[in-house]
This record gives sequence, structure tokens and C-alpha cells, in this order.
Amino acid sequence: MLIISGTSQQQNASKKQKTGYFSRVELSQILNVYSLRVAAGEWRDYALDHVDGMAFFSIYRSSHEMPLYTIEKKRLKGKDRWLFILRDRRKNLRQAARLKDVLDYLDNLPRLVNN
Repeated sequence: MLIISGTSQQQNASKKQKTGYFSRVELSQILNVYSLRVAAGEWRDYALDHVDGMAFFSIYRSSHEMPLYTIEKKRLKGKDRWLFILRDRRKNLRQAARLKDVLDYLDNLPRLVNN
């Protein structure tokens, strides 16, 4: 005898990955780096996005452009660990298991020079 428990929607929901979010500490660290570039007039806007198993912090020069950089927090499959990825418009710049490594790389990127 076959016993079916639950609907297919419930089974799909249990297989679905949890939505990824930046923790308060992580968001604070990102905003510390971001605020220095805003104060220098290099960056002007940001966006936070969340999807299944991922969170994104996108950095913009103006709100009408594509993001200059995106920090992605991605859940590793089958584990309760995260991977942080720094991307520009075309490629991955840095991947690390720690957010600090990605932020250090972002902080050391070339800066706008004012005359």
C-alpha cells in the first residue's frame, strides 16, 4: 500500500533553498566600505536583492546605470556555508569564504582622482 503524505507543492517547498540574506554584521561591514566611496563622490546608489540561496549588494555610480560592482552571498550546496563573490560588469573579481577578503579587495580597487 502506498501512502502519500502532503501535496506536491509542499514537497517542492521543502526542496526549495532558503532565501539568502546578509546578516546585520555583514551589511554593516559592506556599508562601511560603501560609505567611504560615497563620501568621495565615486558611488551614489546601491540595491539589495534576495533570491533562493543568494543575496546581492549592487553598487551604482548613478541610479540609471548598470551596477559597477555586485557582492554576492551564495549558499554552497548541501552545506550551511556561504561563498562571497565580488563581480564587476563582466567578470568575477574575487571569491572567498570570508566577506572580509572580498571587501579588502573592493577597498583596494583604483579610486577616482579629483583635480
